[in-house]
Amino acid sequence: MKLYKIILYVFLFLFIYTQVLFSDDILQKKNLTTDALPKAAKVIMEKIEKRYSQTGFSADFNQISTLKALDITDTASGTMLVKRPGMMRWEYEKPEKQIIVSDADKVWIYRPEDNQMLTGNAPDFFKEGRGAGFLSDMKILRKKFTINLINNESDDFYILKLLPNDKIFDIAIIFLKVLKSNFNIVCITTYNLYDDETKIDFSAIKFMEKIDDSMFELIMPEGIDLLQIDGTT
Repeated sequence: MKLYKIILYVFLFLFIYTQVLFSDDILQKKNLTTDALPKAAKVIMEKIEKRYSQTGFSADFNQISTLKALDITDTASGTMLVKRPGMMRWEYEKPEKQIIVSDADKVWIYRPEDNQMLTGNAPDFFKEGRGAGFLSDMKILRKKFTINLINNESDDFYILKLLPNDKIFDIAIIFLKVLKSNFNIVCITTYNLYDDETKIDFSAIKFMEKIDDSMFELIMPEGIDLLQIDGTT
């Protein structure tokens, strides 16, 4: 199986396939302690929300996805663009080109090499913060997750641990690595019930006040196969 297809399946795996709940087993495996003062996490989240309250931002990303049961680890990289609320564009350059675009209503996944485009309802895919959808609306985090500050000795960054408040798809724990200097989120690590891991590192983060909505439209090329996908199980 080609690597880029595996990566696409991993990305879709976060959206579609297994309906998982939070498990104490994962917490035991991670063996992490949290800050005794929830106010600290609240203050950090307020500053993150203020930082990301601008129109949107762009960034380079590197992604590592691991499916534990299949013993598969794959990497991918590219650029991404976000506009509040709900608009996202992920352009994968390696290992193969593919584009994932959401205008907050619909999502499109374009695979040029397969001459194929998949489309579905964006709210089904990105609700509850799935697929890093919270990047386009940070307030989702405090509404949908219990947030704690992980004790660490770094002078450069905070680590926040997010646990879902309700039964949601495919998320058991999310960790956010946040720079202390400017409250940029520079890494998102997500685990599901099966301990599968998706880690996304961000660099060259640039906030912008003006982003054209046309960046979140994907025109279907002629002669391409269009497949409808359902984000529910």
